[in-house]
Amino acid sequence: MKKKNDNAKEGENVREKAYSTPVFLRFWKILIFLLFVFVEIMIVATNFRLNVFGIESWYVTLPVTLLMAAENVIKIWAVSDFPHKIPCYVIDSVALVVLTVFTTGTLISTLYIVILSEFYLNQEKMTGNIAMGVSSVGLFLISFAISNALRGEEVNVVLLITNAVNDLIIMGFHFFIFNFTVQIYRKNREIAQAFDELNESNEKLRVAYEELQEVTALEERQRIAKDIHDTAGHSITTVIMQTEAAKLLIDTDAAAAKQRIAAANLQAKNALEELRESVHLLSGNAEVLTLRDALLNVIHDSTDGTNVTIRYEIDEIAVCDAKRRFLCNSLKEGVSNGLRHGGATAFWFELKEQDGRISFLLSDNGAGMEIQVFREGFGLSGMQQRASALGGCAWFETEPDEGFEIHISLPADRNTTGEGEKK
Repeated sequence: MKKKNDNAKEGENVREKAYSTPVFLRFWKILIFLLFVFVEIMIVATNFRLNVFGIESWYVTLPVTLLMAAENVIKIWAVSDFPHKIPCYVIDSVALVVLTVFTTGTLISTLYIVILSEFYLNQEKMTGNIAMGVSSVGLFLISFAISNALRGEEVNVVLLITNAVNDLIIMGFHFFIFNFTVQIYRKNREIAQAFDELNESNEKLRVAYEELQEVTALEERQRIAKDIHDTAGHSITTVIMQTEAAKLLIDTDAAAAKQRIAAANLQAKNALEELRESVHLLSGNAEVLTLRDALLNVIHDSTDGTNVTIRYEIDEIAVCDAKRRFLCNSLKEGVSNGLRHGGATAFWFELKEQDGRISFLLSDNGAGMEIQVFREGFGLSGMQQRASALGGCAWFETEPDEGFEIHISLPADRNTTGEGEKK
């Protein structure tokens, strides 16, 4: 059990490692930042000698690019949620306008693409990516319009778009290809995570099923041990008591002694049969008999070699093992009690199924007694308890010189049709 629990915990730890900090995202964040720094260096280098408004370009571009580099370190690694990243994107927007004004505009679209890559990578909703992409295109065109206006050039929207068409096409391709790749990765990751969770659930179910099997087997062994203690032990005790009584009567009342010995013999047979069945159950090789066949075996064992007569009418009824054992044990107990306590020589046994109920009746021609003074012994009280545990009930009827009757009613497992046999 400890090994199974360790395996389950190990699987859970592996899954947490795989999905808490994906290698894919870490790799792309590093690559995007390095590319960002490289593009900034190229922008500063290519515009190093440029003079704008009487100011050398690198006086402006160098501090702006350093500010953007520091801000992107914070944005990529220090801040995780989008609301806290908004100031960083505002700084990016202002810085991009400044760089557009103080450079020739070369590689500015590349810088947009790198910044957008970081945004697309962290934004899971396509609506947000579309909004950011459109806003960036607008900002890109506005930056060039501001740059042209500050330099005294004519601002023509058509001409502006025409000059920037190559950059816009590249930004459009970047949007579709990058988002398509990221979405495929996310879907594959979700599928892999769902598959791992399914495997983990299956493993938990397998472990739970094995534990249930172990618990069920233990409960079944405990039940069998209790049956051996209760039924077989009680039967053997009765055999000893009957033989001791027979020894006392053999010289004074041979007939009564003979009856006691016959009852003890039958009780010993029942005890032996119960022990055999318990051993078969424990070994997993229980004999498969129908309820009717099992009851007929009890009847034949009770009548063979004795002066006992048992007439019967038994329907062919399909029941679970627990009910089959209970009904067979009840028949054994009823016959033994009739012989021991009532001096019975003949029995009538009936087992019927009607309206979803199984009806058990065993009556004998013994002495009987007043129902008011009748006290349930160990076997009969246990019979009532087992009947109740199976969802049914058991009751007894007796009158002086009218014999003894055992009634049991149980719910049927399923509707069956069978013809009874009369004898």
